[in-house]
Order: sequence, then structure tokens, then C-alpha cells
Amino acid sequence: MTHDEKRAWLALSHINISSNKLQQFLERYSSICELFELSEKQLVQLGFRAGLKERLDNVTDDIIEHDLSWFDSDNKHLIPFNSPDYPALLKEVESAPKLLFVQGNKELLNQYQIAIVGSRNPTPQGKENAANFAKTLAQAGAVITSGMALGVDGCAHQAALDQGLPTVAVAGTGLDRVYPASHKDMAQDIVEHGALVSEFALGKGVRASHFPARNRIIAGMSLGTLVVEAAIKSGSLITARLAMEQGREVFAIPGSIHNPLARGCHALIKQGVKLVETAEEIIEELQALALWQAQSWQTSNNLGGGETQKRSSNEFELDDDYQKLMQVIDYDTTSMDSIIDRSGLEIDVVSHMLLLLELNNHIVSVAGGYQRRSD
Repeated sequence: MTHDEKRAWLALSHINISSNKLQQFLERYSSICELFELSEKQLVQLGFRAGLKERLDNVTDDIIEHDLSWFDSDNKHLIPFNSPDYPALLKEVESAPKLLFVQGNKELLNQYQIAIVGSRNPTPQGKENAANFAKTLAQAGAVITSGMALGVDGCAHQAALDQGLPTVAVAGTGLDRVYPASHKDMAQDIVEHGALVSEFALGKGVRASHFPARNRIIAGMSLGTLVVEAAIKSGSLITARLAMEQGREVFAIPGSIHNPLARGCHALIKQGVKLVETAEEIIEELQALALWQAQSWQTSNNLGGGETQKRSSNEFELDDDYQKLMQVIDYDTTSMDSIIDRSGLEIDVVSHMLLLLELNNHIVSVAGGYQRRSD
């Protein structure tokens, strides 16, 4: 991304405009910068709402310069929807955000993620369930994704961090702010061992409308969503509903009929959501999806030289492409950047293949990258 393109996308972060409209624009024009050179009449003719020119002009150079000052380190990124770093699963969502601000390891956005959501005031058992499920799922190779809220979200993030494993937090504010303030230290740990993500412009504070928007990103980036505890009317059920609408797997942990925080989970189960009692049930369910999707990526990217035969995860054997990828992974820690450089593959393809290798115990995810298993 050029400097001018970065300025253009930062200006667009302050404007309510859909990624679909921008995609249509970029199919016709070579650069997003050209959007700012068009007249109001031309913009309207392209299908944009009247007044866009004025709104673009209202984003002053001072605002952009202030935004640019936030990018003071290598781990801060601006990822528009047309970037190869944009999460592939999220791009499938109809209302996908036009851009993402990311602080931390941007490569995690294209690794397999499992969302864990639930009450801000969970029971002691709910906290324990969130931590135990997150720990097991993270150890199995999934990136734990949540909203960094109090309660279940925080327990899930912390469980992954305690294992030295990555976690992704989607914020409901600009990334120059931390909400809730009590999670300031956790946010810093997530930056160091995972990633913070937001679609909101820098400087944006807390608004009620931000959280349903944040929830669609949590669900959209994740292969599946686990609801730990939730009241009948809660943001967690919004996340679950969005995940179902996006065609993703949703899981719910049952609880006591006397626990009001179990009623949301029970309502989901009645709607056909999968009841789970152990994290292993989620792993088993998602292994098949991961295998299918990895095979789809192989076929669509002409890997393997022909049609990929369907295999169960228990019958998984390394074909030539996976053997080649294994050869670029050391027994010492190998960073994602090194794996991509050595393999010559796109990040989306590598991420899918790495998860499948990890789920089948050929490699292990560690802080800073991956290691081949000695056995």
C-alpha cells in the first residue's frame, strides 16, 4: 500500500460507506485514491449516496496526520478488504467491514479461529468452562477469538495467553482506546502474543451500536462459535445468530435449569445448535470442516496437480504439497513469515494447511510460529 493509498483508506475509515460499493469502484478504477478525485455528480453516477464528496472533504489533513501518528511501530497495520492480509472467512460475510485496524500479529487473521463468547457476569462454573474449553482448543491449534469484554471473553483470552498461545480480540472502539479500562494489561498481552482488531476509526469511543457490529466480525472470522453462558437477551446470542446466518458452526454448553445464564444456551440448543460437553467434541466437529476447507483451498489454488480425494481426519496422510510444507518448518521455532517465504505459497493457503498439519499432530503451534514434532 502506498502512502497516498493509506491516507485515502484512513479518510474512508471516518465515513460510513459499504465495502461492496468500494469493491465495485475498484473493479472500475485502479486505485482507491481516484475516489477522491471524482466530482459529486460522478460519485452519484457510480451509485454512491449524495453528499459523499462533502463528507470526504470534511476529513481534514489534520485528522489524517493524527491517525498516521498511531502507526508508530511495525506491529500496527491497516488492512482494507482488498488486501491479501484481510481474513478470508470474514470476506465471505455480506456485511464485511471495508477495512480493519490491527495491532499485533496480522497473520493470525487468516489462521483458523474459534470464537468463545458469553456473559459479562458468568457463574464460577461458567468462568471455569470458558477457561478449560479455551485452553484445550488453543492447544489443539485453534486461535481463540473473542471481544475482550469482562466475564467469559476475558477468561477465554487469558486461558490462551496463560498457555503462551495466540488469541485475537475484536474491539468495539478505535484501537487507540481500551475498553473496558480494567483490561488494559490484557490488551497489551494480546498485542504481544496475538492481535487486537477493530473496524472503527482511531478515536472512536464506546457506543452501544458498536458491539453488535463487533460481534459480526468475531463470528465472521471464526470457523465456529462457542456460547458458554448467556441470558435470553444478550450480545452473545447476537453473535451466535450472526454465526448461524453466516453458515458457521455454533456450539452451546448446557447448564442447570435453575441458572438464568443457561437459558440462552438452552434456547440455542432448541434451535438446533450443537450441545457440547467437552472441547474435544468441538475439535472433532471442526476437524472435518478444516479438512474439507483445506482441500477446497488446495483444489482452487491448483495444489496437488489434480482433484483432491476426500479423506477423514483419522486417515490423513501427507501428500506431496504437505510434505513440501513440512520441509520448510524446523524443529526449532519457524515464524509464519519464514514459512511463507520458503514455501512460496499465499498466506491463506499456508494458514489452512498449517492448521490441518497441527490438528493431525505433525507440527505444534508455539509463541512466534510453529515447530515440527520430533516424532
